[in-house]
Amino acid sequence: MNKTRFLSIIMLAAFLLGAMSQPINAAGKTKKREFRGAWIQCVNGQFQGLGTSQMQATLVKQLDELQRDGINAIIFQVRAECDALYQSKYEPWSRFLTGTQGLAPSPYWDPLQWMIEQCHRRGMELHAWVNPYRAKTKGTTALATNHIAMRRPDLVFTYDSQYILNPGIAENRNYICTVIADIVRRYDIDGLHIDDYFYPYPVAGVSIPDQREYQLYNKNSLSLGDWRRSNVDRFIKQLSDTIHAAKPWVKFGVSPFGIFRNASTAPGVGSRTSGLQNYDDLYANILLWVNNGWIDYCVPQLYWEIGHKAADYKELIQWWNRNAGGRPLYIGEDVLRTVKAPDPNNPNQHQLPAKHRLYEQAENVQGTVLWYAAAVVDNPGNYAGTLRSNYWRYPALQPSMPFIDDKAPRKPGGMKVRKMDDGYYLFWKEPKGKGWKDEPYKYVVYRAEGTVAPNLDDPSNIVAITSFPLVKLNGYKDGNKKYTYVVTALDRMSNESSGKKKKIKL
Repeated sequence: MNKTRFLSIIMLAAFLLGAMSQPINAAGKTKKREFRGAWIQCVNGQFQGLGTSQMQATLVKQLDELQRDGINAIIFQVRAECDALYQSKYEPWSRFLTGTQGLAPSPYWDPLQWMIEQCHRRGMELHAWVNPYRAKTKGTTALATNHIAMRRPDLVFTYDSQYILNPGIAENRNYICTVIADIVRRYDIDGLHIDDYFYPYPVAGVSIPDQREYQLYNKNSLSLGDWRRSNVDRFIKQLSDTIHAAKPWVKFGVSPFGIFRNASTAPGVGSRTSGLQNYDDLYANILLWVNNGWIDYCVPQLYWEIGHKAADYKELIQWWNRNAGGRPLYIGEDVLRTVKAPDPNNPNQHQLPAKHRLYEQAENVQGTVLWYAAAVVDNPGNYAGTLRSNYWRYPALQPSMPFIDDKAPRKPGGMKVRKMDDGYYLFWKEPKGKGWKDEPYKYVVYRAEGTVAPNLDDPSNIVAITSFPLVKLNGYKDGNKKYTYVVTALDRMSNESSGKKKKIKL
């Protein structure tokens, strides 16, 4: 390891591990593997016109707080309306970044690249979030000359003051996949994420203007609904293949609207709800994608409260748990709605504890994604504080995905303690690996008092999950209290190696 890289690792480790180190606490039980995500959106305008330094400062504040709260994955919106919060040769810079579509940020920076670096320093995954079909939101009044709707208006239809890339045109599927393949190839993202915007959300009395394409391209004489669903199905399969052909380890996730179908529409299939339906209204056949293995994880947006008349959270989490366990299932949670609604069985408290109990009872649910990051940071109803002190008080590894890779890397090599200017560090040798399936990507550091090795199944023994081959030994004073450290290696898919052990006096 050269001196420059060594020093940079030390500085990053001091920044990262000071925040990540956790106290050893035997209270309660938490999961060792759990997806703990938060969405950071641009489309609400929270960054518009801030400028480079202020936007970076805002994001640093959010990331630092989210890290303290136990978040281990960020889903960052980088394409809201066929635009870009990254350097793209296909699409213009987003107005949600600079205020004017097509205008590059000044001073120049690449938000996606910057976010990848910031998240990885904190041991978090970064999933790039794109809206595939939406080409213009209602609030956008001017498009850049190189925007797809300006260059190729024949590919777009207008609906409710929005522009939508017509899902019935195969060229649009190819175009979206080209844009996303460019992101996957050029950026070290951990996941590629799309949300619930397929065919547009229906407006009463307004028809989708796709009759021409239905007549031209409906080769199998499908009904209009089946034809629209088949268009989205083909896109999902093509996008999945595109992502994994570029980088097999990049996880493809979808966050659908929270209701698949209502039981009144599909007896024996649907949930006991009465709201908008993915299958019938957005033409998104989510269960087909899960069951065919076209997506790597699913995050239904269950933004309602327990007891909601049209969409009861309890009914929906149990429905998704029964029906979508063929791929890792995470639940999309609305922070503000959760803290505004009283627990039906305990009106003196909000619904976070009750929702968490339902989550714990759902054996196929492996994580949560919070809508939205800024709301978590604001800590309404002590929501973030509860995560930090209770549910997510220990770090968590990502859920495994054996259908992508199930082979663990080799364990780390020799361990030693070194004194640096700011304290003592435990170092280890990076294990050798051949290819992405075998190379180490992160490390898990466990600690237990005494001379007996820590239980690696107990997350309370985890003191850090880090991208660097070292950890700062907080409190090291050449004392007489004995601790046993164990370090394991994780690969890209969080397969965990056996551990390397060292006994240390603190």
